[in-house]
Amino acid sequence: MSREIVQHAWREFASHDADRIAAVFTEDAEWLAPPGNATAVALGGTSHMVGRDAIVRFLAVDFPRFFVSDVAVTVHGMHADGDRVVVEETMTATLANGNHYANDYCLVFELRDGRIHRVREYMDTARGHRMVFG
Repeated sequence: MSREIVQHAWREFASHDADRIAAVFTEDAEWLAPPGNATAVALGGTSHMVGRDAIVRFLAVDFPRFFVSDVAVTVHGMHADGDRVVVEETMTATLANGNHYANDYCLVFELRDGRIHRVREYMDTARGHRMVFG
């Protein structure tokens, strides 16, 4: 069941529809990415989003403003154990500055009551900085 919840959430993320995205998170959800990651730096944002509204704003507004076209996510593995789901993926896109983006990610989703409560995101931050800032 937890695997299906996360698969559904990925479809909602891709919609960039704020209401659909909000429905998959608990109100007190958190999303933690590596401090100083290129996306947070370029957007002047934080690497630790606290609360559903902050996460929804990022996924519905900021993400499509930064990753402007050709966004593709290739899932290499999805592993579920109870209320925890680990996703290994590669994301590619064209950035707002015209640069090509391709990076590998590992995301750990923690669920509560059938919704996402916490996401821990891991990526190659040095590679991200090279693609974003040249």
